[in-house]
Amino acid sequence: MIKKVSSLLIGLLLLSLVLGQNDAIKVSASSVEGIPSAYESEITFLTGKSIIQGYPDGHFHGSDEVTREQAATMVGRALDLEGEQRDTKFPDVDENSFASGYIQSAVEAGVIKGYPDGTYQPKSIMTRGEMAYLISNAFNLKATSEVSYHDVKEGSNVATPVNLLTTAGISEGTPEGNFLPDKTITRTEFSLFIARGLNADFKVSQDEEEEEEAQKALSEKVVDADFLNVRQGPGTEHKTVGKLMTGETVSVYKKEGDWRYIQSGNLKGYVHSYYLLDKPKGDWKVALDPGHGGRDPGASANGLIEKEVVLDVGLRVREYVENAGIDTVMTRQTDWYPSLAGRVVLATDNNADAFVSIHANAFMKSATGVETFYYSAGLSDREYASYRLATFINDRLYKEMDMYNRGVKDVGYKVIKDNPLPAVLTEIGFLTNDEDSSKLKTDKYREAAARAIAMGIVDYYNWKE
Repeated sequence: MIKKVSSLLIGLLLLSLVLGQNDAIKVSASSVEGIPSAYESEITFLTGKSIIQGYPDGHFHGSDEVTREQAATMVGRALDLEGEQRDTKFPDVDENSFASGYIQSAVEAGVIKGYPDGTYQPKSIMTRGEMAYLISNAFNLKATSEVSYHDVKEGSNVATPVNLLTTAGISEGTPEGNFLPDKTITRTEFSLFIARGLNADFKVSQDEEEEEEAQKALSEKVVDADFLNVRQGPGTEHKTVGKLMTGETVSVYKKEGDWRYIQSGNLKGYVHSYYLLDKPKGDWKVALDPGHGGRDPGASANGLIEKEVVLDVGLRVREYVENAGIDTVMTRQTDWYPSLAGRVVLATDNNADAFVSIHANAFMKSATGVETFYYSAGLSDREYASYRLATFINDRLYKEMDMYNRGVKDVGYKVIKDNPLPAVLTEIGFLTNDEDSSKLKTDKYREAAARAIAMGIVDYYNWKE
């Protein structure tokens, strides 16, 4: 069907990206001229995060076109990427450019790739189709749905990114049912897409009928499958209208046998109840602790360094857990070394109620498999909760990783022993084992480890409730 929209894109913010960094002047939302008062909350949201800055003359300039280097800078700020000026992989990006750091960081984060000839063309004006690629990558959009536009041909290069943006509620297109993928994008449009990507409150609003339906949701569930087909009807014989991924939250509106009619963003349809977990109802917060870091590399073998592997996995765990509605605090998000005691303090000071430390093992070459540790000196509620958390995680981990199950063990590692929270330390495989390490080199198995740990955490909080 053709995706219809009720209104044209509206204006938000201004960027200072056209200026060099030394020339930019921050302007508060209240002092920017030409911004409708109805959108002051969106402007405040982005200025508060220092994602946008003002022009020296204090005006919006919303109709100005956005260059590719400006777009990379705004996305870089939105994702909190490193923006320090540096050399990049692109020969046409000056290392002294205000955008060079964000461009290279976005490359390293897998957000941008550049053109087939190896250039980035930083001064080129970005089109709406290119924007769809950039925004869908930046916010790691996965869900698609049965939507289309008159001017986006099925199977074209932009079809999937445009679908992802629409399904996520970030873009509507025009009232005439077009997306205008070849049209250059303005500051107004690009700012709106960034705001919607960061904050669900700004996404495309539902119509009154959908809002009324949303109030009648029976329950909230969490997807427990790598990819879950959403179908037009309650059975596998019905056409697939979209897909969901592990950890995504859905609202259930109707039960038909083993099937559930659900909605996730703009995606609606039927899924099998077997692949749905209860969404924890409490205001939970888990501390995620990628082990080692900085001056402490951890184990090294077969071309892998433990601190790098577990940080990658830990950041993936965070995404899954937060998608399931559970808050997180990370003991580290970059390559630095917090002390063991400091990790615990960081967790408790941020009101975490559980602690999960992520490590990779090393021993003899023949040693293989996953294992998870907890500490118990008695039978306290905290220690029993630690045991259950370890069990939930390990039971999923060995299956997802397709590795030998070394089990759940009671060992007094400092970071879980000297910890007032239910705490576990999980080992996701042996770097010294050829088979384990070959898996840990791949995105597939790092993602599998992250899914297992995250869904084990969801299991734990459901048990707590």
